[in-house]
Amino acid sequence: GYTVKYSGYLGNWNRLFCSNGNSKYPRLMKLGKDITLWGLEIGLLSMTKGEAALFILAPEYAYGQRGCPPSIPPNTTVLFKVEVLDFIDSEECDAFFELTYEQQDRLPLEKVLKVAATEREFGNYFFYKQRFQIAKDRYKRALSILGRSSSSKAEQRQINASKLLLFLNLSLTYLKLERADRALKYGELALEIDQGNAKALFRCGQACLYMREYSKSRDFLARAQCIQPFNHDINNELKKLARYYKEYMEMEKEMCCQMFDPLNSYG
Repeated sequence: GYTVKYSGYLGNWNRLFCSNGNSKYPRLMKLGKDITLWGLEIGLLSMTKGEAALFILAPEYAYGQRGCPPSIPPNTTVLFKVEVLDFIDSEECDAFFELTYEQQDRLPLEKVLKVAATEREFGNYFFYKQRFQIAKDRYKRALSILGRSSSSKAEQRQINASKLLLFLNLSLTYLKLERADRALKYGELALEIDQGNAKALFRCGQACLYMREYSKSRDFLARAQCIQPFNHDINNELKKLARYYKEYMEMEKEMCCQMFDPLNSYG
């Protein structure tokens, strides 16, 4: 899949007929499905991430003899400015998920880990576009293929390393989706793999704070702070916890006073 910024022109780069330049977050597009101009497909296959190019496409590589009325007349040479913002190779993943579970299980672990890593990249792409529901689904899809039994400790370490990244990503994504219970679950799964992971402890602390479980939040955040004492985010979360806890205690005190106040007023 490609994320591209493009502008299409007629004439001498002076008649714009299509563009996605105003889009803050251009969507991920597939060759042959979303990008169908033959000339653009050939051009994009020659480009790398971050590269910009100018293409002059003869009619046979663009809109052909008929053109595309009313914007593009018949037999028209068109010009494109293209910039590749991002590229993720999804072909291998798509082929992998078309296999049966038995066929997937017979593939080398290296292949499975590569597919999981690519799915995680897709998740990251959608996460940074703030499409958290889709990101969550891609992370879970990656996780779904990592349940195979390993033949050695070395293989299990590789699987666990891949799982750890996905657990951390899912924990953060569920926080963004305001599902703190699920965020805590995935944070704790990450800690089962690496009990001293500061990021996992931090996510669990955030989730507990969201659920107003102040004591549990304090435990997780204090453990994270021990590992990374100068981490700005951890220290800020501890300050937030102290503030929320103080407000909570003041509110409890006020409620208590209101409960007993009528009794006092009658002497």
